Amino acid sequence: MDFSFQDLSGTFSVADVALAMTLSFVLSAMIGWVYRATHRNVSYSQSYVQTLVVLGMLISLIMLVVGSNIARAFALVGALSVVRFRNAIKETRDVGFIFLVMGVGMAVGTRFYLLAVVAGVTISLIILLMHRFNWFQLNVRRQVVKVQVPADEDYTPVIQDVLIRHTDEFELVSMESIRGGALTELMYTVKIKKGGEPGDLMAALRERNHGQSVTVLTGYDQTDL
Repeated sequence: MDFSFQDLSGTFSVADVALAMTLSFVLSAMIGWVYRATHRNVSYSQSYVQTLVVLGMLISLIMLVVGSNIARAFALVGALSVVRFRNAIKETRDVGFIFLVMGVGMAVGTRFYLLAVVAGVTISLIILLMHRFNWFQLNVRRQVVKVQVPADEDYTPVIQDVLIRHTDEFELVSMESIRGGALTELMYTVKIKKGGEPGDLMAALRERNHGQSVTVLTGYDQTDL
């Protein structure tokens, strides 16, 4: 029986490995800084950005290992398919950054160095431009309004009369019986008139629903009475 071992590291030089790891680190770190600079919501995660950097380097390493060997490629796919990630992605843009570092890592690992640099820098600049000039913003003020009314009579015309005076448009989304049938909760999507305030709408609705709860949801902020 032959117990000899064969080292395949000679298929790439130390310089190849050093260049691939360094370039993938620099480009992935740049993408991480772009993500940090353009993040707007409260769900920022330092560990996620650090993972982006590590992921770019890992993909580069994997591509060096695979090379042009199809058998290794299938073996790595089988091995990586065992891994399960249970953390939910909070924003769709987070998925885009994952694919960006993966693409850069693949380009570096397959020694398309110029492609990796040009693509990474270009896409990062586009992301910064979209953030700086707020591209594709929809300038529509829409809120979700929840109104609770007694269930003993139909309050829909009364509530809609208030909405007509305070909003440009509204739509009834749902009606739900709550508190054992004692109350009915009406949910609307509304577009408040220019210059109007959610507080004014809430005050007008409370005058008509006998002091029951009125809730106005605006993005991530909630005003509740």
